[in-house]
Amino acid sequence: MSTTPRGLYAITDSQLLAGGRLLPYVEAALRGGARLLQYRDKSTDQARRLREAEALRDLCARYDATLIVNDDAELAARLNVGLHLGQEDGSLPAARALLGRHAIIGATCHARLDLAERAAAEGANYIAFGRFFNSNTKPGAPAATVELLEQARQRFDLPIVAIGGVTLDNAPGLIARGADLVAVIHALFVADSPAEVERRARAFAALFATP
Repeated sequence: MSTTPRGLYAITDSQLLAGGRLLPYVEAALRGGARLLQYRDKSTDQARRLREAEALRDLCARYDATLIVNDDAELAARLNVGLHLGQEDGSLPAARALLGRHAIIGATCHARLDLAERAAAEGANYIAFGRFFNSNTKPGAPAATVELLEQARQRFDLPIVAIGGVTLDNAPGLIARGADLVAVIHALFVADSPAEVERRARAFAALFATP
Protein backbone atom coordinates (compact mmCIF):
# COMPACT_ATOMS: atom_id res chain seq x y z
CA MET A 1 0.00 0.00 0.00
CA SER A 2 2.61 2.49 -1.12
CA THR A 3 -0.05 5.13 -1.67
CA THR A 4 -1.11 5.18 1.97
CA PRO A 5 -0.92 8.76 3.19
CA ARG A 6 1.11 9.82 6.18
CA GLY A 7 -0.83 11.52 8.91
CA LEU A 8 -3.66 11.15 11.37
CA TYR A 9 -5.51 7.84 11.67
CA ALA A 10 -8.71 8.56 13.60
CA ILE A 11 -10.42 5.69 15.42
CA THR A 12 -14.00 5.88 16.65
CA ASP A 13 -15.24 4.76 20.06
CA SER A 14 -18.91 3.78 20.30
CA GLN A 15 -19.30 5.02 23.89
CA LEU A 16 -17.25 8.15 23.48
CA LEU A 17 -19.18 9.16 20.37
CA ALA A 18 -22.65 8.15 21.54
CA GLY A 19 -25.57 10.55 21.78
CA GLY A 20 -25.40 11.80 18.22
CA ARG A 21 -21.74 12.76 18.30
CA LEU A 22 -20.42 10.12 15.88
CA LEU A 23 -21.08 11.78 12.53
CA PRO A 24 -20.44 15.44 13.42
CA TYR A 25 -17.27 14.61 15.35
CA VAL A 26 -15.95 12.30 12.63
CA GLU A 27 -16.70 14.87 9.93
CA ALA A 28 -14.79 17.43 11.98
CA ALA A 29 -11.80 15.08 12.18
CA LEU A 30 -11.92 14.50 8.43
CA ARG A 31 -12.26 18.22 7.77
CA GLY A 32 -9.21 18.72 9.95
CA GLY A 33 -7.14 16.34 7.85
CA ALA A 34 -7.57 12.77 9.13
CA ARG A 35 -6.52 10.48 6.29
CA LEU A 36 -7.72 7.14 7.62
CA LEU A 37 -10.76 6.48 9.76
CA GLN A 38 -11.36 3.24 11.61
CA TYR A 39 -14.92 2.40 12.62
CA ARG A 40 -14.54 0.52 15.90
CA ASP A 41 -17.74 -0.74 17.49
CA LYS A 42 -17.75 -4.01 19.42
CA SER A 43 -21.52 -4.10 19.93
CA THR A 44 -23.84 -6.73 18.48
CA ASP A 45 -26.35 -4.26 17.02
CA GLN A 46 -25.79 -5.23 13.41
CA ALA A 47 -28.41 -2.92 11.93
CA ARG A 48 -27.02 0.16 13.68
CA ARG A 49 -23.47 -0.78 12.82
CA LEU A 50 -24.40 -1.09 9.16
CA ARG A 51 -26.15 2.31 9.16
CA GLU A 52 -23.25 4.02 10.88
CA ALA A 53 -20.61 2.39 8.68
CA GLU A 54 -22.50 3.39 5.54
CA ALA A 55 -22.69 6.98 6.73
CA LEU A 56 -18.99 7.00 7.59
CA ARG A 57 -18.13 5.55 4.19
CA ASP A 58 -19.97 8.41 2.54
CA LEU A 59 -18.21 10.97 4.74
CA CYS A 60 -14.82 9.49 3.95
CA ALA A 61 -15.57 9.61 0.23
CA ARG A 62 -16.48 13.28 0.55
CA TYR A 63 -13.17 14.10 2.24
CA ASP A 64 -10.99 11.73 0.18
CA ALA A 65 -10.16 9.63 3.23
CA THR A 66 -10.10 5.87 3.67
CA LEU A 67 -12.59 3.98 5.85
CA ILE A 68 -11.36 0.92 7.72
CA VAL A 69 -13.75 -1.37 9.61
CA ASN A 70 -12.44 -2.98 12.78
CA ASP A 71 -12.80 -6.73 13.16
CA ASP A 72 -15.72 -7.37 10.78
CA ALA A 73 -14.67 -8.74 7.42
CA GLU A 74 -18.26 -9.29 6.31
CA LEU A 75 -19.22 -5.67 6.96
CA ALA A 76 -16.07 -4.47 5.20
CA ALA A 77 -16.89 -6.66 2.21
CA ARG A 78 -20.49 -5.48 2.12
CA LEU A 79 -19.41 -1.83 2.00
CA ASN A 80 -16.30 -2.38 -0.11
CA VAL A 81 -14.03 -0.72 2.46
CA GLY A 82 -10.87 -1.65 4.34
CA LEU A 83 -10.45 -3.91 7.36
CA HIS A 84 -8.32 -3.92 10.49
CA LEU A 85 -7.63 -7.20 12.23
CA GLY A 86 -6.42 -7.74 15.76
CA GLN A 87 -4.56 -10.89 16.72
CA GLU A 88 -7.81 -12.52 17.84
CA ASP A 89 -9.93 -11.23 14.98
CA GLY A 90 -9.54 -13.98 12.43
CA SER A 91 -7.30 -14.96 9.57
CA LEU A 92 -5.75 -12.33 7.34
CA PRO A 93 -5.57 -14.70 4.34
CA ALA A 94 -9.26 -15.54 4.78
CA ALA A 95 -10.11 -11.83 4.95
CA ARG A 96 -8.06 -11.20 1.83
CA ALA A 97 -9.91 -13.96 0.00
CA LEU A 98 -13.21 -12.36 0.96
CA LEU A 99 -12.29 -8.73 0.31
CA GLY A 100 -10.10 -9.13 -2.76
CA ARG A 101 -6.57 -8.09 -3.52
CA HIS A 102 -7.27 -4.36 -3.74
CA ALA A 103 -8.75 -3.99 -0.26
CA ILE A 104 -6.69 -2.35 2.46
CA ILE A 105 -6.14 -4.73 5.37
CA GLY A 106 -4.17 -3.73 8.43
CA ALA A 107 -2.94 -5.87 11.30
CA THR A 108 -2.33 -5.31 14.99
CA CYS A 109 1.18 -6.45 15.88
CA HIS A 110 1.31 -5.29 19.53
CA ALA A 111 5.00 -4.90 20.41
CA ARG A 112 6.28 -7.86 18.40
CA LEU A 113 8.26 -7.85 15.20
CA ASP A 114 7.48 -11.53 14.64
CA LEU A 115 3.77 -10.73 14.40
CA ALA A 116 4.61 -8.00 11.90
CA GLU A 117 6.69 -10.48 9.90
CA ARG A 118 3.72 -12.83 9.70
CA ALA A 119 1.30 -10.03 8.80
CA ALA A 120 3.62 -8.82 6.05
CA ALA A 121 4.00 -12.35 4.69
CA GLU A 122 0.23 -12.78 4.66
CA GLY A 123 -0.28 -9.61 2.67
CA ALA A 124 -1.11 -6.91 5.20
CA ASN A 125 -1.15 -3.39 3.77
CA TYR A 126 -0.01 -1.77 7.00
CA ILE A 127 1.23 -2.91 10.39
CA ALA A 128 0.17 -1.33 13.68
CA PHE A 129 2.29 -1.35 16.82
CA GLY A 130 1.27 -0.34 20.32
CA ARG A 131 0.47 0.60 22.94
CA PHE A 132 3.24 3.17 23.23
CA PHE A 133 1.74 5.09 26.16
CA ASN A 134 -0.97 4.55 28.75
CA SER A 135 -4.16 3.86 26.83
CA ASN A 136 -7.76 4.14 27.94
CA THR A 137 -8.89 1.81 25.17
CA LYS A 138 -6.38 -0.99 25.73
CA PRO A 139 -4.87 -0.53 29.21
CA GLY A 140 -3.54 -4.09 29.36
CA ALA A 141 -1.93 -4.21 25.93
CA PRO A 142 1.80 -4.95 25.74
CA ALA A 143 3.92 -1.82 25.80
CA ALA A 144 5.85 -0.91 22.65
CA THR A 145 8.98 1.24 22.46
CA VAL A 146 10.29 3.81 20.03
CA GLU A 147 13.24 1.47 19.43
CA LEU A 148 10.73 -1.05 18.10
CA LEU A 149 9.53 1.55 15.62
CA GLU A 150 13.07 2.11 14.40
CA GLN A 151 13.62 -1.62 13.96
CA ALA A 152 10.33 -2.01 12.11
CA ARG A 153 11.21 0.91 9.84
CA GLN A 154 14.44 -0.79 8.85
CA ARG A 155 12.87 -4.21 8.37
CA PHE A 156 9.53 -3.58 6.65
CA ASP A 157 8.57 -1.76 3.50
CA LEU A 158 5.04 -1.20 4.79
CA PRO A 159 3.32 1.78 6.36
CA ILE A 160 3.68 1.72 10.14
CA VAL A 161 0.93 2.83 12.50
CA ALA A 162 1.62 3.80 16.12
CA ILE A 163 -1.28 3.46 18.56
CA GLY A 164 -1.92 3.67 22.26
CA GLY A 165 -2.14 6.86 24.31
CA VAL A 166 -0.96 9.05 21.43
CA THR A 167 -1.27 12.80 22.09
CA LEU A 168 -0.11 15.98 20.42
CA ASP A 169 2.79 16.09 22.87
CA ASN A 170 4.15 12.59 22.31
CA ALA A 171 3.26 12.05 18.64
CA PRO A 172 6.30 13.95 17.26
CA GLY A 173 8.66 11.43 18.84
CA LEU A 174 6.80 8.53 17.23
CA ILE A 175 6.82 10.20 13.84
CA ALA A 176 10.54 10.95 14.12
CA ARG A 177 11.27 7.29 14.86
CA GLY A 178 9.35 5.95 11.88
CA ALA A 179 5.57 6.08 12.34
CA ASP A 180 3.79 6.89 9.08
CA LEU A 181 0.44 7.25 10.83
CA VAL A 182 -0.56 7.94 14.42
CA ALA A 183 -3.81 6.34 15.53
CA VAL A 184 -5.76 8.51 17.96
CA ILE A 185 -9.01 8.12 19.86
CA HIS A 186 -9.24 10.03 23.13
CA ALA A 187 -6.81 12.85 22.34
CA LEU A 188 -8.95 13.62 19.32
CA PHE A 189 -12.54 12.87 20.30
CA VAL A 190 -12.72 13.75 24.01
CA ALA A 191 -13.82 17.24 23.10
CA ASP A 192 -16.66 19.64 23.83
CA SER A 193 -17.50 20.37 20.20
CA PRO A 194 -16.85 19.41 16.59
CA ALA A 195 -14.87 22.63 16.24
CA GLU A 196 -12.44 21.44 18.91
CA VAL A 197 -12.11 18.06 17.20
CA GLU A 198 -11.27 19.81 13.94
CA ARG A 199 -8.69 22.01 15.68
CA ARG A 200 -6.99 18.95 17.17
CA ALA A 201 -7.08 17.06 13.87
CA ARG A 202 -5.41 19.99 12.14
CA ALA A 203 -2.75 20.07 14.84
CA PHE A 204 -2.04 16.37 14.39
CA ALA A 205 -1.96 16.73 10.60
CA ALA A 206 0.48 19.61 10.91
CA LEU A 207 2.99 17.32 12.62
CA PHE A 208 3.41 15.55 9.28
CA ALA A 209 3.80 18.73 7.23
CA THR A 210 7.57 18.76 7.62
CA PRO A 211 9.99 15.83 7.21
